[in-house]
Amino acid sequence: MSDIEGTVSSINGPVVKGFGMGSFKAHEMVTVGQQKLIGEVVSIEGDVATVQVYEETEGLKAGEPVYSTGTPLSVTLGPGMIGNIFDGIQRPLERIQDTDGDFIPEGIGLLTLDMKKKWNVSIKVKPGDKLAAGDVYATVQETNRILHRLLVPFNAGGTVVKAYPDGEYTLNDTVVVIKKENKENANLTLCTKWPVRKPRPIKERLPLYKPLITGQRVIDSFYPIAKGGTVGLPGGFGTGKTVTQHQLAKWSDADIIVYIGCGERGNEMTDVLEEFPKLIDPRTNRPLMERTILIANTSNMPVAAREASIYTGITMAEYYRDMGYDVAIMADSTSRWAEALREISGRLEEMPAEEGYPAYLPSRLAEFYERAGCVKTLNGKEASITIIGAVSPPGGDFSEPVTENTKRFVSGFLALDKKLAYARHYPAINYLTSYSGYVDMLSDWYEENVASDMLELRHKLIVLLQEDEKLNEIVQLVGEDVLPNDQALVLETARIIKKGFLQQNALNDLDSYVTLEKQYKMLKIIDTFYEEALKCVKIGIPISVIRKEPVIQDILKIKYDIPNDKLELLDALNDNIIKTFTDLRQKYE
Repeated sequence: MSDIEGTVSSINGPVVKGFGMGSFKAHEMVTVGQQKLIGEVVSIEGDVATVQVYEETEGLKAGEPVYSTGTPLSVTLGPGMIGNIFDGIQRPLERIQDTDGDFIPEGIGLLTLDMKKKWNVSIKVKPGDKLAAGDVYATVQETNRILHRLLVPFNAGGTVVKAYPDGEYTLNDTVVVIKKENKENANLTLCTKWPVRKPRPIKERLPLYKPLITGQRVIDSFYPIAKGGTVGLPGGFGTGKTVTQHQLAKWSDADIIVYIGCGERGNEMTDVLEEFPKLIDPRTNRPLMERTILIANTSNMPVAAREASIYTGITMAEYYRDMGYDVAIMADSTSRWAEALREISGRLEEMPAEEGYPAYLPSRLAEFYERAGCVKTLNGKEASITIIGAVSPPGGDFSEPVTENTKRFVSGFLALDKKLAYARHYPAINYLTSYSGYVDMLSDWYEENVASDMLELRHKLIVLLQEDEKLNEIVQLVGEDVLPNDQALVLETARIIKKGFLQQNALNDLDSYVTLEKQYKMLKIIDTFYEEALKCVKIGIPISVIRKEPVIQDILKIKYDIPNDKLELLDALNDNIIKTFTDLRQKYE
């Protein structure tokens, strides 16, 4: 703690002004008042500084001191983050609950990771080794699944002077001493600090080429997400944003999940906090929390900490990315984060832009989303951060500023639809207004790893759904009976696509996660049905006869009847469809 101090002159909620602060720096972390509330300098004019405080300011009064810390708002990065639950400025909620009860007391200070816990450390270097930034100097088995690699900080390369033996150490213990090029010694411990608003350095950005496999059919087959990509997930109240994000957290093939609840209602976050520790990771049969970090910053927590929460989350994600892991971030929801920006901006008396949001809303969203990407780390490993940001537009109005600006910075857009949700079609991702900018980038991967015609099939079925939408307008006016048989067949096939393929039951063990191989075979079966039935229609067989074929029910029941590992049953069903319609044509001819 530095001895530089200013004095509080005015308090407006989380925004505090102080004078005598000319020597402070913008974005510096400060402590405010006798209780030492944590805050950050937002702006300085002359010797008057504006501070946003990350705790409740009730009881703070003018004349109390503001102390400089000399460092920007930073998080402590090291073993102990995975499986933990933090607030927006990385204070561990479980530890606070054990000592202080259900509410975070003011002035508790910047608690972070457990500094007393001992970790079993394996040292990977010896005296005389030359280390560059990003090289691994020690490892810790953080959880059963995650090996925590301790990396040389980007400004501390040099020659190892001393390496301590393998054994148990706390986070602040020195394990390796390096002599830097400027002849200074640097002590490497198990943890490091990093300013949250500054992206961590990388060697280079790589083109996106492989998908984040989620096991959700509408995403993997229709609107794929690339590893390192950015996706907006907008939807009004009750359309299933949180459940969709839970599914992605549970099933996506990322190594680590960072779930940021920025300003969600308390009950929604409680659901996450109660459900996640009980979930079993399908790939390891171990608790999902062994690869998850939760940041819970609910609506009743200080509004400024909500604004900081997404930077805290992305900084933690970048730290694990630098070790070579693929990380997926679920931000739920960026609208609440934008509302925190709006509230603080109002208290700072800034000129509002559209709907009262600050004029810099687009640039702040861009700053967040641009920290995603597939990269080559400083030590040459390939790793990625994928950001999936939920947006909660009031009344489901996608023309509001947060949704509109999110659209500008994301390449995937999974629009959740109120009508689909009310019709109990889940996930309620609208198959006509959603889009993915990653289809072309991923086409080679799908050809090599799934099937050469996977994306052709996808395109063909999306065209059928678009035709179905046009035909439905006619049907509502004049009824289905007047449609010619080939158009009635389009309606029937679209019904099968929607019911048998796009609808997915998150609570059903067989349907909750579907492999890409099964998804492809399901698409193939629907395509075979359409092509074979079309041949029947062309020789004059009425659609009413085709609809009575029991094989249609078999197609609709695939998702509940055929497990991911019994794909030969799908091949048998495909043959059965061909045989059924061949027999039907022979009967008529």
